[in-house]
Amino acid sequence: MAMEKMSIAKALNESLRKALDTDPKVLIMGEDVGKLGGVFRITDGLQKDFGEDRVIDTPLAESGIVGTAIGLALRGYRPVVEIQFDGFVFPAYDQIVTQLAKMHARALGKIKLPVVIRIPYGGGIGAVEHHSESPEALFAHVAGLKVVSPSNASDAYWMMQQAVQSDDPIIFFEPKRRYWDKGEVETDSIPGPLHKASVARTGTDLTLAAYGPMVKVCLEAAAAAQEEGKSIEVLDLRSMSPIDFDAIQTSVEKTGRLVVVHEAPVFYGSGAEIAARITERCFYHLEAPVLRVGGYHAPYPPARLEDEYLPGLDRVLDAVDRSLAY
Repeated sequence: MAMEKMSIAKALNESLRKALDTDPKVLIMGEDVGKLGGVFRITDGLQKDFGEDRVIDTPLAESGIVGTAIGLALRGYRPVVEIQFDGFVFPAYDQIVTQLAKMHARALGKIKLPVVIRIPYGGGIGAVEHHSESPEALFAHVAGLKVVSPSNASDAYWMMQQAVQSDDPIIFFEPKRRYWDKGEVETDSIPGPLHKASVARTGTDLTLAAYGPMVKVCLEAAAAAQEEGKSIEVLDLRSMSPIDFDAIQTSVEKTGRLVVVHEAPVFYGSGAEIAARITERCFYHLEAPVLRVGGYHAPYPPARLEDEYLPGLDRVLDAVDRSLAY
């Protein structure tokens, strides 16, 4: 069993390297992904080793990048495209929603579109406007797309492998403020299915459900709560579409309480869908209403104010206390 300690950024780089090495039909495309190795250096060294025909520097044109990837997928390739920052994806939103998400159904299943769209997302890095957004709900709402986000290095490595191998279009959200967090990666065997949630910490009093950058915050909250004698279970959802409702239900039937945490605004967020479904499924097991913790329904603020905007330890622990008070 080969175990390596690496950052999320390094895990993604190694995963993409393995994908390029394994399948000659895999291509990487995006702004500055080649010579520069990407803004966050996720594709560092790949163009040097695989050539400019496999790792392609594109013009600054997101619609063109995704449109080209769709054409390549129709011709049998497996393109992995990078959108440099979350807020830059919207020029390509038309291509993603009206073409990429619908072609498989429109062709009655006769064609497949194995396109992975990598999007660094979320705040916490002190960036300027359009560089810190969390638009995952806009994609999870679209039938025909699958939406995932790893929270640790092992998941980053394996979920990217699984995304590249999938015949479905996958929006792969990468929590940019966690790129440098390190963890153990076992590079020999896939830990589990791509869209299955995992229990990051077991507990009995309340379930915290999160994905991507907020899993670490929830684990910190659970550790803090334990000092006060509270036993908190932390569920890493890993996938926002489809959502592993069975795993959430299993946890909530045990704990009787659920708090959903994400960086994106609470209003119409993924937590709303989870709260509704779990209320339907677990009504007689719930000891308290399902609570949500997230960003405010306002444009992402200037960097100096982002600590006030982002859900942190205090806001999560406040929701825990409110739920347990019922």
